Amino acid sequence: MAAMVTRILVVAGSTRSDALSKKLGRAAAKIADLNGGASTFVDLRDYAMPLYDGDLEAAEGLPEGAVRLRQLLLQHEAVLFASPEYNASIPAVLKNAIDWLSRPYAKDPGVVAWKGKVAALLSSSPGALGGLRGLVHLRQILMNVGCVVINEQFALGNAGAAFAPDGHLADAKQSAAVQAVVQRLVHYTQRLAN
Repeated sequence: MAAMVTRILVVAGSTRSDALSKKLGRAAAKIADLNGGASTFVDLRDYAMPLYDGDLEAAEGLPEGAVRLRQLLLQHEAVLFASPEYNASIPAVLKNAIDWLSRPYAKDPGVVAWKGKVAALLSSSPGALGGLRGLVHLRQILMNVGCVVINEQFALGNAGAAFAPDGHLADAKQSAAVQAVVQRLVHYTQRLAN
């Protein structure tokens, strides 16, 4: 009997083209694909959403970018976040995407798209702490919308110098730490599915 492949949506928390969180997310996606996962990398720039506004939602419903990202989220059992830290928290673009995807859609009540998803957290920063403070907020938000957030996480400090030219993490210990998070995400997701 073949082992189950865990579908992992990898979400980078920044829209900047050369964002460290995108580099970390892409490196983690490659690691996931080698460790029982089938990853889909998401660039939030490809899913434009205005700032959440209840009046806008009442008048127009979910924006097209939110509908497409919601559909993609529903096709995955797990979500791996790679977020930068902005002022000791998470970027507004990431929070906004989580907010839009937590809203009712069609006949589904709110938070359905997030409910029961297994999530893992990574962060990156040019600073020594690696964005660790923002992960506290991200964990709280995700648990509030119904995600099961695993305990293991990784914060990549001095991230500006952490990547090899081909995009993988240059330091073997850092790569192993990301691999450990990914393996736990896959393991936990598969156990919940059984």
